[in-house]
Amino acid sequence: MALEDAKTQVDTAFTRTDRRGLSFENAFGGATSFLRRTYTKDLTGVDLAITGVPFDQAVTHRAGARFGPRAIREASTLQPYDPPYGWPTNPLEEMSIIDYGDLAFDYAKVSDFPETLTAHIRTILKAGAGTVTLGGDHYITFPILKAYAETSGPLGVIHFDAHSDLWPDDDLSRIDHGTMLYKAVKTGLVDPKRSVQIGIRTTTEDYLGVHVIDAREVHEKGVAAAVAKAKDIVGDGATYVTFDIDCLDPSAAPGTGTPVWGGLHSWQAAACLRDLAGINMVGGDIVEVSPPYDSTGATAIAGAHVAYELICLYHWARTQR
Repeated sequence: MALEDAKTQVDTAFTRTDRRGLSFENAFGGATSFLRRTYTKDLTGVDLAITGVPFDQAVTHRAGARFGPRAIREASTLQPYDPPYGWPTNPLEEMSIIDYGDLAFDYAKVSDFPETLTAHIRTILKAGAGTVTLGGDHYITFPILKAYAETSGPLGVIHFDAHSDLWPDDDLSRIDHGTMLYKAVKTGLVDPKRSVQIGIRTTTEDYLGVHVIDAREVHEKGVAAAVAKAKDIVGDGATYVTFDIDCLDPSAAPGTGTPVWGGLHSWQAAACLRDLAGINMVGGDIVEVSPPYDSTGATAIAGAHVAYELICLYHWARTQR
């Protein structure tokens, strides 16, 4: 949307009729839709839906990620004025992207949450759109993967995290952010041979065949080596990218429930995401942003940048198909 057009509009998150284009509204005012995209439940012609899942009842320690989607959206209003840096294309101009709003669920019926989320994502996928989800704690990835596997079969996963989330847990009724990938592998949603974790720096006894590029390897061997290894692992098959913000070092992202020192620097994460261009990314999420533990807003800003890079990866995958 041109600047002169924006001057005649009132809060284009609601009033714009063309879902493509940059946005030039004031960052400090208006609705905080992600990247100033249109708020709508109409999936007609939509390529990608951004949706929030304000759920944090699966955390092992500090709650607060339920406020993540709102904070990430607010931080994203700093970004929609320019094409994404380092990319040869501009998804905001070339794709129909909407903000689908947050998942509605009964916080007091936690046992109903997984299927509610799976149905939410299933609705979007059946309309022909992909998703980038704003969490929420990392448990949310498990129900999301279930919806994706229904259409794509077992997925390859690129998992940025300090933790493997592979701790043993064979009780599917348990809702735990530390076991989401264990459940996804054990139930056949994820192909471990085509999955890789980047940034790990906590101990896990059994990785169930999932490949690991720990934080030290990224630091010592470099981003290029890590990305080349990850691309080789996932190959050309359908791949889901999940980014736990605690993959970043606490100095860059203190606002998270389980921070661990020695993590990736923000420039390393940015370079990894951009250099992953070419993978067959079908969807992704950014999770564990917990605003109460970061009064500066830096963690939410990092989360918004991650989400934008996921959009770019999704768009690039579409252009290569």
